[in-house]
Amino acid sequence: MNTKTEQELNTFIEDWNETSAAAKNSFSHFKNYLSKKKGVSLDFIARPGITYSLRAIHKNQTSRKLFVMVDVIEDTTRWLSICFYSDMITDPQGKGDVVPSGLLGEDAICFDFEEQSDGMRSYLEKRIDECLLQLMPS
Repeated sequence: MNTKTEQELNTFIEDWNETSAAAKNSFSHFKNYLSKKKGVSLDFIARPGITYSLRAIHKNQTSRKLFVMVDVIEDTTRWLSICFYSDMITDPQGKGDVVPSGLLGEDAICFDFEEQSDGMRSYLEKRIDECLLQLMPS
């Protein structure tokens, strides 16, 4: 992430004022979780009033621009939608929604994250790690 984008991301998080801190805390959690993964770089795309997207890509990716997108959805209160390409993860507990053409024009599985839940965080971390395993050389 270049310096300007990183500053924009940090300002977005710092300026995030809302009565419920659940979405903000979870967004920060996933940002930190992804930034610690070897070979992963982050990008941040702000579309004020619509979404704020944190996108993670692995250095071994060649045909896709990301492997997970953590979107902050602007609504009455902000909430998260965390999306993966449907062919890169499993969803053994059926917690996600299949979204045809939902991630940069490809089929996706998206998880709505509206309340802070350690169980859901852990479940999504496992999906992130599952993607990363696919991106590692055999």
